[in-house]
Amino acid sequence: MVEEQREDKEERRNMKMKRVLLGVNSLLLAIGTSGGPLVMRLYFIHGGKRIWLSSFLETAGFPIILIPITISFTYHYYYRHHRHHHITKPDLISMKPHLFIASAIIGILTGLDDYLYACGIARLPVSTASLIQASHLAFTAIFAFLLVRHKFTSYSVNSIVLLTLGAVVLALRSSGDRPSSESTEQYVIGFVMILAAAALYGFVLPLMELVYKRTKQHVTYSLVMEIQLVMCFFATLFCTVGMLVNNDFKVISREARDYKLGETKYYVVLVWSAIMWQFFFLGAIGVIFCASSLLSGIIIAAFLPVTEILAVIVYKENFQAEKGVALVLSLWGFASYFYGEFKQERKKNKNRCPETELPQSLHPSA
Repeated sequence: MVEEQREDKEERRNMKMKRVLLGVNSLLLAIGTSGGPLVMRLYFIHGGKRIWLSSFLETAGFPIILIPITISFTYHYYYRHHRHHHITKPDLISMKPHLFIASAIIGILTGLDDYLYACGIARLPVSTASLIQASHLAFTAIFAFLLVRHKFTSYSVNSIVLLTLGAVVLALRSSGDRPSSESTEQYVIGFVMILAAAALYGFVLPLMELVYKRTKQHVTYSLVMEIQLVMCFFATLFCTVGMLVNNDFKVISREARDYKLGETKYYVVLVWSAIMWQFFFLGAIGVIFCASSLLSGIIIAAFLPVTEILAVIVYKENFQAEKGVALVLSLWGFASYFYGEFKQERKKNKNRCPETELPQSLHPSA
């Protein structure tokens, strides 16, 4: 009886921690989704021209991850030693070689995605780029079906169609908000780059979920942070090679002196760009762990319109009729997808046995 009460208490604690982690990571993802593109665009608007540097900054803030890793290690050390009197210490590094290799490969793909996205942001207004980026939800749904067997519903299909139509509407007026300093060719390149980045990241999210499902190692939140650290390291390494080939390191000081906002603010913009994007990646991988890649995609899609509105307000970007149509289609697609997922979840809950157990992969113990 005492043992059952202890297990029930432990299960409630795990569920509570799961909800807290989901809330924190959703907040980080929301901040990164809106703040990352805005700060990156600020760099380009005021004289920044280094594409590889911008892509490098998207994951260069990965040392921040050492903070939650340290907190998690300290917590579990205290919990296991002082409350359960475990003799063995929790491992500081728990990742196995096969998981390290998988994380490294995903990290390289993320580095490529960073470069594609930076190419697009350098050429497109943030409001336009955000609407195109919303199509990543459609790609996430497709790849989630192929990789983790997530089932399509009429709502998800409707969402994919609407998001695709939104991108088509923008493509039909490809020069409608083209910056005066750019050619139509450069604008089209930016459009294609953002779309390719959306497709690639739509593949990366379910791929990460597949790694969680297929790994033979017990997945904890501490391990998730280690995976994120390895991913960001290899993504940054990929972009560092690009910077070396493009001689970006040699011209940073000169670009800082010529920056329209001043040299000091130049470096402030770079630092905040790295922080904002790290919020994005931390939030995305955390939501995947606590829920699914599809929920991560939904949160990103939900806050892209917020990014668009902020870009129009802060950077005085034009808001033509086709952007309004694309925005409505994107919001409609998101609402359709979210409603479909909500109905599916309610149906599962009705068919589920009243007594359910927390999946082992969600236990926060290290």
